[in-house]
Amino acid sequence: MSATGTLAALATLDRLQNAERLEADYLVETPLDMAKVAEVMAGEQSCGTFVRVAGESDALRERSRAQVERIEMLEPALRPSLSNAWLERQRIGGPWHRARVTLSFPVENIGANLPTLAATVAGNLYDLGEVTGMRLLAMRLPVAYRARFEMPRHGIAGTRRITQVETGPLIGTIIKPNVGLSTEQIAELVASLCEAGVNFIKDDEVCADPAQAPLAERVPAVMAQVRRYQERTGRHVMVAFNITDDLDAMRRHAELVEREGGSCVMASINWCGFSAIQSLRRSTPLVLHAHRNGFGMMSRDPALGMSFQAYQTLWRLAGVDHMHVHGLDGKFAQDNAEVIASARDCVTPLCEGVDDTVMPAFSSGQWAGTVPATFEAIGSTDLLFMSGGGILAHPDGPAAGVTSLRQAWEATQCGVSLAAFAAHAPELRRALEFFGKPGK
Repeated sequence: MSATGTLAALATLDRLQNAERLEADYLVETPLDMAKVAEVMAGEQSCGTFVRVAGESDALRERSRAQVERIEMLEPALRPSLSNAWLERQRIGGPWHRARVTLSFPVENIGANLPTLAATVAGNLYDLGEVTGMRLLAMRLPVAYRARFEMPRHGIAGTRRITQVETGPLIGTIIKPNVGLSTEQIAELVASLCEAGVNFIKDDEVCADPAQAPLAERVPAVMAQVRRYQERTGRHVMVAFNITDDLDAMRRHAELVEREGGSCVMASINWCGFSAIQSLRRSTPLVLHAHRNGFGMMSRDPALGMSFQAYQTLWRLAGVDHMHVHGLDGKFAQDNAEVIASARDCVTPLCEGVDDTVMPAFSSGQWAGTVPATFEAIGSTDLLFMSGGGILAHPDGPAAGVTSLRQAWEATQCGVSLAAFAAHAPELRRALEFFGKPGK
């Protein structure tokens, strides 16, 4: 081999030995040998199979194959979590082994390509005939690889700066009724909510561009009220307009919001897709509020789909600024432990030394009575606390609803029970009487 060839070979070997890899953890259930199934997973998501095929050289495998890094055996399942026609055809029954399996993937296989990253860590694995359970639990990225993707434009610090809320939680609400209001009615409601003292107002996920209140009319009408309030008080209320649509329409709507002096847009990220949200992030300087509706179908079965840590990792690479986490003691199916873990995921950097945290958005059945549990669990006020009925249904009106939330947060941060604080806070007292006791 020539000197040039030798140097090239050494350079290639050095690159392979120092190639960056990302890691993904999975919960795997199978009646087969777990080590063999893990190798099937690694082959399926890289070279294509667990046995050598034509053209699959040692150099190629060294460079591109996924690797099984760890297998941690767990308690077996009493019965299969998912049906599996492949195993039935093979007449293979239990016992059903469970393990936490960690795979690593060369980032060179993927590049700065978010849809392909998702397909790699959460693709055909769910359809493997060998498994009766498959769940993506967590992801870890090399710092240099994370830097190749989008960053939040605003995150927590930017949202605080825009809304001028230096300390404490941002108090937000949702336009209610969800749908059916005219442009004029929505603008009037926004004006009243601004006067009530909220920091943040958002559209519902099912109200994007309806005939009775199209964005082309709604954005100018709503922002006229926001500007009028801001000119009088000096305080900017952030409104998250739901611009969920095809990419061209979302860009057009975001430009309208920006022209009208708005600061935030919202998208139903699961239905828009990674590419659309990335492109939207690159085209708008506005705060990007990520609504996760539909996540339940990916997460509610503990043996299928993905956990929030992995889910939010992928979406944070698209550059969102806020992420929904639901709420403690709320109206949805998630237990409090999952909500708490989700919020902590949002405020944890994806890589050490990288400031890419996003603001967790609490919602769903939130009111003054759920504040103590939220603060006790999170230990921080770097959050968006959204309350629909807790504000709009307060017996003394929305302003009293907002005040009751602020009183609840003040009491909780001072270590005073809501009942004791309410003795001198009529808005909070009325909320406790009307909505019920905390935790109920």
